[in-house]
Order: sequence, then structure tokens, then C-alpha cells
Amino acid sequence: MSSTLIVGPSWVGDMIMAQTLFKRLKSQKPDQQIDVLAPRASLPMVSRMAEVSGIFEFDVRHGELGLAYRRSVAKKLSTGGYDRAIVLPNSLKSALVPFFAGIPTRTGFRGEYRYGLINDMRLLDKRRMPRMIDRFAALAVLDSSENMLPVFSEYPELKVDVDQRERLLDQFNLRTQRPVVGLCPGAEFGEAKRWPEQHYAALAAKLVEKGADVWIFGGKADEPVGQAVVDFASLTARNHIADLTGKTSLIDVVDIMGQCACVVSNDSGLMHVSAAIGCHTIVLYGSTSPDFTPPLTERVDIANLSLDCSPCFKRTCPLGHMDCLNKLNPAQVLALVTPIIEAS
Repeated sequence: MSSTLIVGPSWVGDMIMAQTLFKRLKSQKPDQQIDVLAPRASLPMVSRMAEVSGIFEFDVRHGELGLAYRRSVAKKLSTGGYDRAIVLPNSLKSALVPFFAGIPTRTGFRGEYRYGLINDMRLLDKRRMPRMIDRFAALAVLDSSENMLPVFSEYPELKVDVDQRERLLDQFNLRTQRPVVGLCPGAEFGEAKRWPEQHYAALAAKLVEKGADVWIFGGKADEPVGQAVVDFASLTARNHIADLTGKTSLIDVVDIMGQCACVVSNDSGLMHVSAAIGCHTIVLYGSTSPDFTPPLTERVDIANLSLDCSPCFKRTCPLGHMDCLNKLNPAQVLALVTPIIEAS
């Protein structure tokens, strides 16, 4: 039986998109073992992917070399019998562990001077593979001459623990008698991805008027923006808004988000979670583009203004006005959500 080690990405959304690679590997060799090595932030998603056998946490801070630690991790992995490693990040550091572990075939795109560390080097044609999902899935192909071909990839699918979902609904006193709309107002990448809190609050108020409940999702870092949405909302609307930011783990979100009729999200990791559990997902794009990291689902609506200055792919607006998101009116988003909640 063949065994493959995947060096996974740090971002939650990227890890979810990496499941397209796992699915393609399994379609080629159904009996192969796939293990994943990744940082703590993105690792929880892997536990809900049916294709993955083993999970290994890689605890090094961003930018830290940690050479001794990488050698110690490699020593443990060297007994795993891996015949191949696929390195998804493009950094030199990310290729060190498979090299130190002596894994014979080490596949990855050409990155920052990692010749020798990666011995199955692939060149990236961004024109022919514009989406990250295609780039990940292309690395599954053993014959490097094929990796430039456009590929079709199955969409990610995260498993939901139904029993845990029921416990969480009780724990947070979440009601499901009315249609539920999830809001994901955070985005770790930077403010140029975040639709204004005032707009989210205005949308929430209108949704409550239309008979929906609103659940706000996010991590500890998103607590200020979640609270701001609640603060901007009217007192009447607040009775139907549950701010879950900082109160739930990523796995908790996987289990309870599926109760939503739809989810409105910035281009963030939670947007990919929503798509992967089958929610109708409405994505607000500002500085980024659905051409590169789209929500991987058929049940999707895209809201963006397609201004001349976007996408710029910057963390903060280089022009200082963030018109790409500030001028995206809540009424435009409400028009996308209304038919969904009315049909639920």
C-alpha cells in the first residue's frame, strides 16, 4: 500500500481547498494512506475529511526556522514508510521536513530556492490554472508532463457530527423555528476583505424584519467585529441575533452552520467552511477575486462591484477608500438572501 504525506497550508480556507488534492489522490489509488502535516490553525478541518488517515500538528510560528524542531518532526515521520510527499506551501522551510525524513519523491511547485529539497519540481502556469483548487489537484499527477493540463476537481466535503450539533444548539440556546442566516464578518487576511460592520448590522436588521434569525460566526480575533454588528443593530433586531464569535471552535462551526438557510460571508476561511458543508453561500468580494479562490459549491451567489481598482489583492486599500466594499449596499445583498429565506 502506498503512503503519501501532505505538507498542508496554514490558512483554513486553503486547507479546505486542499481536499480536492486528497480526493484526486484517492481516485487514483483508493487504498493509499494519506497523512497530513499542518499548523494548528488549519488542522481541525482535516479531522472532518474522509480521505485522511493520519494527522500531525506542526507547531512552528510563522516565519520561524526552527531547524532542530523540524529535524525532530522529520525523525518521527521517517518511520512512516512514505513513498511520496506533496508540499503545498511554496516556502523553502515547508520543504525541509520531507527532505529530512528521507521521503524519496517530494513534489511541489517551484518556490523560493528549494531545488533539491523538492525533487519533483512543477512549474506553475497561472493562466491555465488560475484557481488554487486546480493547482492543488494538479500536484496529484505523478507524471509532471501532465500537471499543466486543466483539471476537474470534486468539491470539498466536511463531515458533520449530528449529535454534537444538537448539543451545541442546546448549549448556545440557538433557535431553529425561524429561517437562520449566518453572517461571517471577519477575515484574517486584512480589512480590505471585510464588508463594513454597519452594512452587516443593517443587513441583520432587515433579515430579522423578514422573519429570520441571525447567527454571527468567527474566532476570538473576530469578537470586536461581531460585537460591533450587534451594537449597530437595533434593540428589536438584537433579540434575534446570536453572536457566537469567540465562543465556538472551528469544529463547532462545522457542526452548527449547516442549520443556516444561507451564509453571508467575506472571502474568508469560514466562507469555505460554509460551502464545504453544503450551505447556500453568498460571498462579498472586495480586494480579492472569485476567479482565484471561489466558494466550491453550486449553491453560491457572488456580490461584488467589479471596480477598476479591484481586485488589488492588498490587505489594506492602497487608495484609502475601500469603495469596493463600502459601496456594496446592504440592499444588494438582501436581494440575494431574501428568496432563500422565503423558500426555507
